[in-house]
Order: sequence, then C-alpha cells, then structure tokens
Amino acid sequence: MSVEVERKFICTDETLKILEKTAVCVGQREFHDQYFDTAHFALTLQDFWLRKRKGCWELKCPMIRGQSKVEELCTRYREITNLTEIQQRVREVLKERGSPQLAEKSKTQKKDEVVGSQSQTVTTDETWLSDLDLKCFAEFTTVRRSFTLKEDGVQVDLDQANFGYSVGEIEVLVTEDRDVQSALEKIEKASQKLGLTGNQKIPGKMDVFLQKYTPMHYDALMKAHIL
Repeated sequence: MSVEVERKFICTDETLKILEKTAVCVGQREFHDQYFDTAHFALTLQDFWLRKRKGCWELKCPMIRGQSKVEELCTRYREITNLTEIQQRVREVLKERGSPQLAEKSKTQKKDEVVGSQSQTVTTDETWLSDLDLKCFAEFTTVRRSFTLKEDGVQVDLDQANFGYSVGEIEVLVTEDRDVQSALEKIEKASQKLGLTGNQKIPGKMDVFLQKYTPMHYDALMKAHIL
C-alpha cells in the first residue's frame, strides 16, 4: 500500500516551457478508466474511489486532510492495488454504510461458504460487482504526458481527457504516513519552480466529468465536502 500526494494545476504555455526546460520527459501513454459505486454513492460519499484501469483494480482510500494552505491545495490517498484487499475493504465500507445489497447477500450466502467469512470472500472475476450492486458511474480515456523533475524526483503529468478537459498533476508517492510532510514540501518546491502562484484548488478530471455528465452525483459530493 502506498500514499499518493498530489497537487493539480492548469498548464499554461509558460508552465510548459519551464517544464520542458527543467524536467525529463519520460513518455506519453493513453489509458481508459472506469469508476464504480452503488446507486446511492455509498463509496464516493465516504471518499473511496474504486477504479479499473487497463484491467487492473485500484481503491483510493481517504486520509485526514491537512489544514495548512499547502495541504489544502493537495490531495492524499492511500492506494490499494491487491484485489483481495480491495474487495475486503469495499465490503467493509458498504457494511458500515448499511448497504442493503450486502445484507441480502449475507442472508443468501451459499452453503459451502464459511459462516462469518463474508468480508474475506474474494472473487477474481467481476461477479462481486453485481453482488454488491456496484455499477460504473464514470468512464473516460486520458492521454498522459509524464515528466520527472531532475532534482526532486517528483513526477509531473499533463492529462488530456477525451471529454475536453486538460489538467496537470504534481505527484509524489510515499510508503509511510510519516513521509507525507516531506512529499508536501517537494510538491511545494516543484510548484514554485513551475511558477504556480495561485492558491486556488484546481478541479480534477473526475470533478469536471461528474459536473458535466452526472450533476446529481456531483452535487451530493459537494454537499458532503468530498469535492
């Protein structure tokens, strides 16, 4: 499990010039994302984001948000990429939310399942999605150009989504909670190097997608102070 610390920004022509001059381009790739939740947004209203990218599953789990200005401009999530752990954590979140689908599944549990092991039952196919009434609520393709800053070891991604939104991301991955502060400092240093002077939080691809295509979901997350 790793911790992703990230700040989003709008990449202007001037920012791009600085980036191309001070960083190393490590390539460009295209990927397709699908995000899943229940009809009542049981995961995302708790700031859990279940994603499938290029056949691989990932669950982003919330962390306590910081109060400083630098922390307010950044997001931080624990990332789970092991399918067994993802399924277990998703079941736990839905159980905490009182999911009727999970309760019904528990009642009709097959005879050959061990009683009480529901939270540890793992399937490698996608039947677990329908079992928990998880459906795709967002789907889009991104073209990403990535850079690495020479001095800081910080990754900078320039994303162009197929629904017409472009955004930059400064990202640092750490393995321990105690390293988050160091990651924030690296991101702040990189922001200054790129000439990012604004103190306004920039919306990510998901924010813009939901606002554009599923405004009811977007409004619910805004009221819950998730976005």
